[in-house]
Amino acid sequence: MAPALRRDARENRDAILTATRGLFAVDGLNVPAREIAARAGVGVGTLYRHFPSRVELVDAVLEEAFQAYIVAAEQALEIEDAWDGFVAYLETALELHAANRGLLALVETTEHGGTCVQALRRKLRPLLERLVVAAQEQGALRADFRRQDFWLIFWSINRTIELTGDVAPQVWRRHLDFLLAGLHCSVAKTVEQPALTDAQLQKVRAPR
Repeated sequence: MAPALRRDARENRDAILTATRGLFAVDGLNVPAREIAARAGVGVGTLYRHFPSRVELVDAVLEEAFQAYIVAAEQALEIEDAWDGFVAYLETALELHAANRGLLALVETTEHGGTCVQALRRKLRPLLERLVVAAQEQGALRADFRRQDFWLIFWSINRTIELTGDVAPQVWRRHLDFLLAGLHCSVAKTVEQPALTDAQLQKVRAPR
């Protein structure tokens, strides 16, 4: 067990987390350490004493935010109408993206985050699989949709969020409505291009 922090050290750590959380949400994950320290009212050396690496800082700040994805998927699975659950998950996940650019970046690639975030990603995967299967078994979601296709939706709408967020912050919902119309089983046309495999998805999301 790690030793308890002195009061001043604990206050510094809390200030760093608060400052980082706010900056990441607005500006994304590439905010310079100097800017974070200035917002927190501490020196850069103090920041690095508490968080020696960017990965540790990202984990500490965004673990709770990423956990919201888990909760959203779990709650969606409890909805009796599986299509409504599928839609509810997408809407909630994208609302989280729109509100937090740091979380958006964390979801788009595997470049950021350490062991905590990696564990949450692994936990999310089977929940998404269950959402897909349930909606397909009820005859609502088209049969050729795959779990990996969630990321195609995220990548597409995330770009809309980035480009329109300052002008029309809710217009991404229009984009989502168009996509959902094409995902319902009532659309007869099948898609010939296969979904990404997990290996391909990992390669796409890997840092470059």
